[in-house]
Formats: sequence, C-alpha cells, structure tokens
Amino acid sequence: MDQGLVARLEGLTLTLHEVEEQMAAAESGRYAELGRRHSELAPIVALFERWKRAESDRSEAEQLAHSDVDLAADFRRLASEKEEEAAGLERELRALLAPRDPQDDRDVIIEIQKAAGGDEAAIWAGDLLRMYERYAERHRFKIESMESSESEAGGFAKVTVAVKGKGAFSRFKYEGGVHRVQRVPKTEASGRIHTSTATVAVLPEADEVDIEIDPNDVRVDVYRSQGPGGQSVNTTDSAVRLTHVPSGLIVTCQDEKSQLQNKEKAFRILRARLYQMRLDEQQAAVSGARRAQVGGGERSEKIRTYNYKENRVTDHRLGLTLKRLEQVLEGDLDEFVEAMTAKEQTERLAEG
Repeated sequence: MDQGLVARLEGLTLTLHEVEEQMAAAESGRYAELGRRHSELAPIVALFERWKRAESDRSEAEQLAHSDVDLAADFRRLASEKEEEAAGLERELRALLAPRDPQDDRDVIIEIQKAAGGDEAAIWAGDLLRMYERYAERHRFKIESMESSESEAGGFAKVTVAVKGKGAFSRFKYEGGVHRVQRVPKTEASGRIHTSTATVAVLPEADEVDIEIDPNDVRVDVYRSQGPGGQSVNTTDSAVRLTHVPSGLIVTCQDEKSQLQNKEKAFRILRARLYQMRLDEQQAAVSGARRAQVGGGERSEKIRTYNYKENRVTDHRLGLTLKRLEQVLEGDLDEFVEAMTAKEQTERLAEG
C-alpha cells in the first residue's frame, strides 16, 4: 500500500477516535450526526487494523524464514498467505474509500449494433448478445427484450435489451465500446480469418423523475413491423418510431404486437439516451473532455479483441489477456469486470 493511502487511513483513524470522544460528551442534538459519522468511519478503520496486522505478520514470517532454516519453508508459506490477505484487505479499503458511482444500482439498457464486417458483424452482434444474456443469468439479473433488427444472414443489425436488477449498471457499464472478433466466418469457403466489429452502448435506465420528456418535443410515427429483408411481419401498424426534435434522437420499436407496448419501450430507450447525454455533458464539464463509448465502429477503435484461432480474449484498456475464449463467450466476464472496477476505484480514489 502506498504511503499516501496509509497516511490518509491513519488520519481517518484519528478522526474516528475524536468522534468517539465527542460522542461520549455530546448533547442529544449532535449525537445522531456523530453516530452517522462513526458508522461511516468504523468499518474503514477496522479493515485498516486488520491490514496492519496482516502486514506485521507477513514481515515477521519473512524474518523468521531467514533466521530459522528448519522451518523456513513453513514461514515462507505463512508470509505468502499473509501477503495475499493484506492485498485483499487493501482492495476492500480502496473500494470503501473510492467515491461511488451514483448510477451503479440502476437497471441498464444495452444496445448492440453491427459495425465493420458485413454479415459476419451481424452474426457477431448476436454472439455478444448471447454472452451478455449468460452473464446476466450468472448474476441473477432479468433480461428483457426491447428492440431488434435481425439480419438475413443471422444475428442482428441492431438489438437492444434491458437488464434489470440491483447493481446491473455496475456490472455492465464497462462493456460499452467496440468489440472486435477475429475468426473464420461460416460463410468463408477458403478458410481465411476475417476481422469484424460490433459496437456496444451501455445506458443506465432513467426514471420519469430523472428525465421529463415534453410530449410536444416528440414526433410519433407508426408503421407495420418488418423482418429481415424488409418483408412485413404484421398486418397492423404496431411499430413505433419516436423522433425527439430538440436532440435529433430517433428510436424505433417493433418487437411487440401491441403498438402501446412498443411505444412504452421506445420511450424507455429514448429516456435512457437523453439521460446518458446529460451525464456526458456533466462529465465533460468536470473533465473538459467527453469520453465516447462507441466511436465510429472502426477496427482501430476497440476495447476488446476475441481471437478464435488463439483461444484468447484481450482487453486493451487493461492489457489483460485470458486464454479461455469459450468460457468468456459463455458469460464468464467477472475477471474483466472486477479488474475494470479496481481500475476505476483507483482512479476515483486519486481524484477524491
């Protein structure tokens, strides 16, 4: 643990002792306020004390490993265990100290769209959808289909789903960006490896109290639902297109047979996009530069590469490569997500 963090934790320990002294002599009017501060600090200080004990035990075991030849192997093993324990406690401390993302507990809307690569990109978009469905199942989130545009060759030109459950955004927010696949398409007779991409946008779902949409700002068009190739799949005008005039955003929904249901889902997607625009503007005001999730979908704008021939998945933000492609595509994303969470916590801690 770096000395800056240790100094900060030592300071919080002193603050806790001061709060405890004040609570002992506090009048009833201040007791509730001091109690809240105590409940914030006590878990952090308790973890810090455990970390100091683990570090002390590790140091002592390392010294004994050098001085006692007969038991050196046992002491080295103990030192390794204590080092691992201290590292785990440090991660917990960083998580407690880092400012929390206020969006983390929200439901999430995920939009997956084919980018470079033609039919293979659409198939890849479908593979990504399946990966996220499996990941949601692992964490007992509920997946709700919102809108899809199927491709004639398979997969999707675009597909939108909602993931519902506490903490859904915290688990999916790092998936936004360009996902690149390198593999031999099923339609490739010569066996050449192709590179294709699909873009993923991850939006925290907004409530009506978060984003109020003036009905006069939205043009609503209805039309007949269409399947791959443009053929009509419904005899009624159940599909809905919303055009939000002030922003220029357009949302379509046609998966449901009911025009009312399609309209309701379209407004949910529109509200999420407008909410994300507001968050982007706030972030731009703070950092001075907007971070775009998706970019243009070009092959160079990637967050992760999935290489079938080499059985590897590489996250380019982390420099992390896992040699278990099949498991990742079955929804085993936790190692990537937890590494990104730790990275974000470190950055937030530095900012805070």
